[in-house]
Amino acid sequence: MKLEILTPDKKVFEGEVRSVTVPGTMGSFEVLKDHAPIVSTLEDGKVIIRTGNSEETILIKGGVIEVLNNNIMVLAEGAQNS
Repeated sequence: MKLEILTPDKKVFEGEVRSVTVPGTMGSFEVLKDHAPIVSTLEDGKVIIRTGNSEETILIKGGVIEVLNNNIMVLAEGAQNS
């Protein structure tokens, strides 16, 4: 799956991932390969990115996520690596 995390001023992450966990407004949820299409709002919190055998965490400040055809787009108001 391809993941992109964007803020108004920069691209925070772009690459192939195995899974990603995001802080949804109604609770955290994980996106895996072949996930159903979804658009959801996000709260402030951790985006956990899993690639191969590694895991990376990025702190975001609210935003939205769109999942479509194994492409994940996170548009965040702000972000920083934790």
